[in-house]
Amino acid sequence: MTVAAFTFYLFSIVTIASGLMVVTARNPVHSVLWLILAFLSSAGLFVLLGAEFVAMLLIIVYVGAVAVLFLFVVMMLDVDFAELKAEMVRYMPVGLLIGVVLLIQFFMVLGVWKSAAGAEGLRRAITPDPAKIHNTHALGLVLYDKYVFLFMLAGLVLLVAMIGAIVLTMRHRKNVKRQNVLEQMWRDPAKTMELTDVKPGQGL
Repeated sequence: MTVAAFTFYLFSIVTIASGLMVVTARNPVHSVLWLILAFLSSAGLFVLLGAEFVAMLLIIVYVGAVAVLFLFVVMMLDVDFAELKAEMVRYMPVGLLIGVVLLIQFFMVLGVWKSAAGAEGLRRAITPDPAKIHNTHALGLVLYDKYVFLFMLAGLVLLVAMIGAIVLTMRHRKNVKRQNVLEQMWRDPAKTMELTDVKPGQGL
């Protein structure tokens, strides 16, 4: 067995095991830590495929930002582990049923899977020659040259989704003092200021 094959099987086993631990761990903090390990192993698989840029994105964006944010949120929340375990046991039969159905569907798809005769040639026809252009350069040309308008549209959709999530989750609670900038700018100094002549020996 070559070093590349051994590394592939190692990263694959670690990724699958980490994914299973994410959904089976009873402690949410441990689940997030297993998720980080799964991301790192997936990044290793991308490196083996020659997609170093995608691997670095996976580490920087998902491990460095998303997973750490999940970890902070889970650690700051007051999670009732007893209630969490009770809910897990309650929905376990439904989850197992859905899992079995998905496995059956996967096996059905793999059983009838057939590769077309010219599929490999078609994939190589649209893939640039690695000797002439680096994969990061090719990815940049695809995103920012060939499909730049679709890329900008996807960013606009994400921006609208973020604004919608903020608007839907924003709640103005009563008895909470909030800063009103417009009211502060439009206030009348004659009504907001009061001059008091305090005489010596007399308090306010």
